[in-house]
Amino acid sequence: MPLTPSTMLPLGTLAPNFLLPNVVSGETISLSTFASKKALLVIFLSRHCPFVQHIKFELAKLGEDYRDRNLGIIAISANDHNTHPDDAPESLKDFVQELDLSYPLLFDETQKTAKNFFAACTPDFFLFDANRKLVYRGQLDDSRPNNGIPVTGSDLRAAIEDVLRDRIIVREQKPSIGCNIKWKPGNEPVYYKSPAVTA
Repeated sequence: MPLTPSTMLPLGTLAPNFLLPNVVSGETISLSTFASKKALLVIFLSRHCPFVQHIKFELAKLGEDYRDRNLGIIAISANDHNTHPDDAPESLKDFVQELDLSYPLLFDETQKTAKNFFAACTPDFFLFDANRKLVYRGQLDDSRPNNGIPVTGSDLRAAIEDVLRDRIIVREQKPSIGCNIKWKPGNEPVYYKSPAVTA
């Protein structure tokens, strides 16, 4: 299984706008949907990926733990569902219901939004402050499938607490590691490096 890291988009980058459907309700969600929130967390994920499966309960717990905090959260799936049917909207809807996710899971059919975020892997995390400037990108924590380290969400949770408490994030930001986003043939971004094997 290849390891695809985050691109580590430069800190301070403004959050790109998006208009994507919620796989459960069909409602169109955009950046402005979260205008009242002090911070916004964007998670790129896929249902089939072992790295996402490894942390899926922590992803659900994040939503529960921050439900009443001033944080907006969305998840986005951009995989080509023709080659990976587990990442088709109906399957993603089942995934939301399986985990009882408290935040929207959006489907990026054109993969334009993933490209605008320079998303590379699943999972991939992007945290923006009140001005929608990027303040954290990288891993959830040090846990990986089969490495024996518990899933705690420690890196991401610390960053969220910092931004919600108006503290500067000074700790090291490590790239997330996961499955590469499954780009449609001919739609691969310039920053994509094809792995030898796909997960």
